[in-house]
Amino acid sequence: MTLSLSVLPDQLTKSEQRILDFINTNAETFLFLSIGQLAEKLGVSDATISRFARHAGFRDFKALKSAVLEQSSGPAAKIAGTLHHESGATSSAWFESQIKNLSTTLERIDPAAFAQAIELICESRRVFVYGKNASASLAQMLHFRLRRLGINVLVLPSGGSEMLEGLNQAKEGDTVMFFAFSKISTECAIILEQARRVGYSTIAFTSRTIVPAEEQADVTLFACRGEEKEFHSMTAPVALIDALTVAATRELGDEGAESLKSLYQLKKEFFPEK
Repeated sequence: MTLSLSVLPDQLTKSEQRILDFINTNAETFLFLSIGQLAEKLGVSDATISRFARHAGFRDFKALKSAVLEQSSGPAAKIAGTLHHESGATSSAWFESQIKNLSTTLERIDPAAFAQAIELICESRRVFVYGKNASASLAQMLHFRLRRLGINVLVLPSGGSEMLEGLNQAKEGDTVMFFAFSKISTECAIILEQARRVGYSTIAFTSRTIVPAEEQADVTLFACRGEEKEFHSMTAPVALIDALTVAATRELGDEGAESLKSLYQLKKEFFPEK
């Protein structure tokens, strides 16, 4: 990255230029350093770094970090954004932030969309689930939960020709569920395009309140994962999966209960000590 300043680089002293060069080439490392650690790493004094921050147009070192954070991207920057808050690293602050994420999810999720998702899950011939990177764990959890209810559910591979081979099995009467929180991946775009071609239904999990028309699934379920520049939590998405599971169990009635009962009997018979 190249940090935007209110002064030109040639207006800085040599020591200040060294500080700026370090920030530009090691932005993510810089976000995790205290002023003392940065001074030691660069062989300058704390006062020199403080003067640089003010000379560059920032109130203090903390304001400088905020500017670097705002102009940075990537997983490390998001974690740094969470830790940047004074109490962000404490357990109580973290749990409070998760309560906020859950509350935001509750406020913004569409009850009609949730009900429609349950209907599709319970009535579809087959349910395909797709998630990549961090969302792959959510896809596995969703697969585990729905399979226990006797639903015919399959997890699509994360990418490449194997993903296409799996998706090619989805036909009209099936439903494909996918996770596309902050943006839509190439694979999710393919899922939507293929849905338009063959007629299966789609359910998307997102953390966006506005989704372009070409990226919209038949059903969209909102889950808050935190601020854009902070660590993205999976608390609300997991809670949403659990809510879908409970609602699907209720919707399936005796059928879902019978599947769980049958599973329990199998475990009791073949793994009695577990």
